[in-house]
Amino acid sequence: MEAVLFILQLLVVLGCIVMGTRSSGVGLGLWGGAGVAILVFVFQLSPGSPPVDALLIVLSVVLAASMMQVAGGIDWMVSVAAKLIARNPKQITLVAPLVSFLFAAGAGTSNILYPLLPVIQDLSYRNGIRPSRPLSLSVVATGVALACSPVSAAMAAMVTLTDVPPYDFELIDILKVTIPAAVVGIVLSSLVVNRLGKDLADDPEVQAKIASGELAPPRAGAAEVKADVTVTKAGRNAAIIFLTGVLAIVMFGLFKGIRPLDAEGDPVGMTPIIEIVMFLVGTVILIVSRPKVADVPTATVFKAGMVSAIALFGLAWLTDTFLSAHVEFISESIGALVGAAPWIFALGVFLVCVLTTSQSTATRTIVPIGLAAGIPLGVLSGMWAGAFAGIYLLPTNGSQIAAANFDVSGTTKLGTKLVDHSFFLPTLILAVTTIGAGAAFGALWGG
Repeated sequence: MEAVLFILQLLVVLGCIVMGTRSSGVGLGLWGGAGVAILVFVFQLSPGSPPVDALLIVLSVVLAASMMQVAGGIDWMVSVAAKLIARNPKQITLVAPLVSFLFAAGAGTSNILYPLLPVIQDLSYRNGIRPSRPLSLSVVATGVALACSPVSAAMAAMVTLTDVPPYDFELIDILKVTIPAAVVGIVLSSLVVNRLGKDLADDPEVQAKIASGELAPPRAGAAEVKADVTVTKAGRNAAIIFLTGVLAIVMFGLFKGIRPLDAEGDPVGMTPIIEIVMFLVGTVILIVSRPKVADVPTATVFKAGMVSAIALFGLAWLTDTFLSAHVEFISESIGALVGAAPWIFALGVFLVCVLTTSQSTATRTIVPIGLAAGIPLGVLSGMWAGAFAGIYLLPTNGSQIAAANFDVSGTTKLGTKLVDHSFFLPTLILAVTTIGAGAAFGALWGG
């Protein structure tokens, strides 16, 4: 009987995720809440615990990041990233994804990539490099970057799951696995992606456009390439303040001794530390850079962050309600299966990322199962990071569409069959390489 109820309730969870995916945006959260109602009122389950800590981290980070954006901080970061990419145009298939990864991790959002896309396209084409190669891998690299960011919504969800007894696996423990795993994954993936598709000189479509005059022939160094952003002193200061806050969070995670003590005399946990630092960062940006506070609610980072928070609230509450009611059954059946074959855990995170295009949702949905299965936390963290590439398996994300539109050469394609687009193979390649590297690093020093 328990197995029957488990299956029925699982169908409710999966059905709500599918319906939320079809609605997208805040619809994910609404369907999650509807699922909680069905489990509680129809199946008589006790309501699970809403992800309050994760939500508070997300809200504090989104507020600080939005203050930075309104002050012009993201524009300044984009200009710096563009200069770094332009220094090594011949190695752009490696450099562009690494720079995109670095700045997405620092800002806690993949939105920073949008202004860089025309820069990547222009530099690659001028140097005779097929633009689809660096463009596709740069887009996918920002997905795994959020598993390496102290201030992403996905990391907020992960920390609140692992930085508690009996795990006590803190932010720094996660980062020391995910960051090297992602870097190794990007480097290895660039070697493969750099061979995908025909070279420009051998591509009949590109050569036909050049012959007709529709497309200018590649000319290296024809002009200085700049990101289409406005750089200001206030923006520079805001970005430096924000990145200093990110660094402070890492240092607090690395050195427990510098944290204040709680009432029991123990170092304060990282959840309130992140929230406190981000509120302080936002306040300092307000004082130093003087952004228009009224513009914060309309900032793209704020809007995207609020949508993520709502989706996280509904779906995380739904999965916690379901998982809490079946802890023993999951540990004995599904947990045993995942424990015997940990790659199933990585596949689960990957598939939820594909379905929901939300790393934080995948984290709250699948990570508890991995924890119940007893997967070593280091290995779990490494595979978790690589599976984040899954959000780009289907050509439905804004950054994928933007990359295809910016590529005037036409080499970056969205396809017509879901699997024939330019991001499909880079997604699989980066996922496999990062998961493999993450599992290895996690086994070595992840705990």
